[in-house]
Amino acid sequence: MNLVLSIFASDILPVFAIAGAGFLLARYAKADVKTLVRVVFYALLPCLVFRMVVTSTRTGPEITRMIWLAALVMGAMGVVGYAAGKMVSLTGAEMRSFLMVVMFSNGGNYGLPVVRFAFGPETLTYATVFFLAGSVLTYLGAAFIAGGSHVRLGGALSGALDKVWRMPSLYGVAMAMIVLAIGRPLPETVMRPVTLLSDSALPLMILVLGMQLERAGRPPRPKLVALAVGISLVIAPMVALGLTALIGITGPARQAAVTLSSMPVAVVTTILALEFELPAEFVTSAVFVSTLASPLTLTPLIAYLQ
Repeated sequence: MNLVLSIFASDILPVFAIAGAGFLLARYAKADVKTLVRVVFYALLPCLVFRMVVTSTRTGPEITRMIWLAALVMGAMGVVGYAAGKMVSLTGAEMRSFLMVVMFSNGGNYGLPVVRFAFGPETLTYATVFFLAGSVLTYLGAAFIAGGSHVRLGGALSGALDKVWRMPSLYGVAMAMIVLAIGRPLPETVMRPVTLLSDSALPLMILVLGMQLERAGRPPRPKLVALAVGISLVIAPMVALGLTALIGITGPARQAAVTLSSMPVAVVTTILALEFELPAEFVTSAVFVSTLASPLTLTPLIAYLQ
């Protein structure tokens, strides 16, 4: 019990404290979350990714396995979500929104800080790769889930690919790979600003999380929200643990993959639901409830992984 309380106080509570500050900024200071999102997305996160890859000692096969694992976890959660949705007779837009909630987890502005606090920089490197793979798969997966017909699916997929190519973090990875291929260390005049910006990424990502949660309202379908949250926070860790054991992924890579897979519902699902004309109220409620409930599942999970 002491270990669990210690993990909650040192690894989970700091995230909620910063997110709470973001919530208050949005509620009372009317801070503009869109501007902060752009700062994180276009400046800070690419620097974080670049720095993680450049300073990493991970090999190509290790990184490839993390990418495949991210795809397998998301696919398995899609199967679980579809089966659960059929059990409660979901169809059409309700089924698609339910699938988005259970498949896409908040590996960015919640998962990465928790991994950094709980396991350190080595695990954070693996988590960054897993998060980037998940981000790409989220947009591509959302396009397929939202497609009601072949014509609509084609348009949705085209829009998703456009968003993927507009992700600055991918270009941060590309630049880092070029630097590694050249084999020469970068001068301090380059690395110091990159380091400063990357150090700012995680706290600002948590602020964004709190500011986005401020928009949540009362769940329109509490029982369905509870089912989706239960799958996201309870079933997802089991799926990730099973797949890492099956593939043979251990150590920091296992810690990163399982932790990020067990995060609450991704905040970006709200944006995707609006974009693809799905029930946004249900999705936003699932994000809010799963985030508030996540310490109950993440704290013992981190204790187990440690």
